[in-house]
Amino acid sequence: MLTTVAWQVSVIGSGAAWEEAAEEIGRLLAERGCVVVTGGLGEVMEGAHRGAKRGGGTTIAILPGEDRNAANAWADHVVATGIGHARNLAVAASGDAVIAVGGSWGTLAEIAFARRLGRPVVALEGTPAVEGVEVAASPADAVERALRHLE
Repeated sequence: MLTTVAWQVSVIGSGAAWEEAAEEIGRLLAERGCVVVTGGLGEVMEGAHRGAKRGGGTTIAILPGEDRNAANAWADHVVATGIGHARNLAVAASGDAVIAVGGSWGTLAEIAFARRLGRPVVALEGTPAVEGVEVAASPADAVERALRHLE
């Protein structure tokens, strides 16, 4: 029996100032039938999940700790890794594409893992710059660029 699996897009980043943009990205991804994967905590991660749920989508949280209850309220499926920052590899590997929104060192690590794994990465303008990573001018542009790699 053949089954089709929905595209999974990892939305990475941090910073409360980026939450609204992440929410729009999550909503747009859900409306396109994508599952939204994040590190499962607050700010960008929560915004992306909230947007995905408001867009009728499904969310996956990959947590650094062992307590599933630490996930944001918008997470449908929660993976409690207990491996701290090493969970960044699981977040990057779980996406067929990755969209970076804001962020800092953890975001840079996830971008590096994603590129090493051959995943396309699109960074919203204002996210720390990384050579070889596409930059998008808006949330809609980020989603279009990421999904173009998957078609």
